[in-house]
Amino acid sequence: MNIAELKNSINAIFENTSQVDIVLQKICNLLKQEIEYYDWVGFYFKNGDKQELKLAQFTGEPTEHTIIPFGKGICGQVAVSNQNFVVQDVASQDNYISCGWKVKSEIVIPIFVNNENVGQIDIDSHSVNPFTKEDEILLEFVCEKVAKVL
Repeated sequence: MNIAELKNSINAIFENTSQVDIVLQKICNLLKQEIEYYDWVGFYFKNGDKQELKLAQFTGEPTEHTIIPFGKGICGQVAVSNQNFVVQDVASQDNYISCGWKVKSEIVIPIFVNNENVGQIDIDSHSVNPFTKEDEILLEFVCEKVAKVL
């Protein structure tokens, strides 16, 4: 499935489902199924007034990282920086929280509602250097769509 087809499939999820948790799970499942190097796909959201992220829907191996403090790991850094973060080789990152020995790279894209960073989509890959600009564009599209239903 190319990026245009993926966007169409994502749009269809939003058109056919109104429950946010179901939408998020379907997006996780679609991305992991259709992009061979997406080995773990999940959403983290700000945990109330706390300076931490809480895991929401995901697909892939279960993780012990259900709560991530702001500033810690790639996800925690995105919660503070409000910037996309693409790590082509996690071994090169000092502030990386290991989610398992298989994870070699990670991409995290923030979700903004009314200019506030409320969460993010997090993708782990078992490959080194798999992510392209197309991945960023697709995931930004996903985050913009998600923001509209939150």
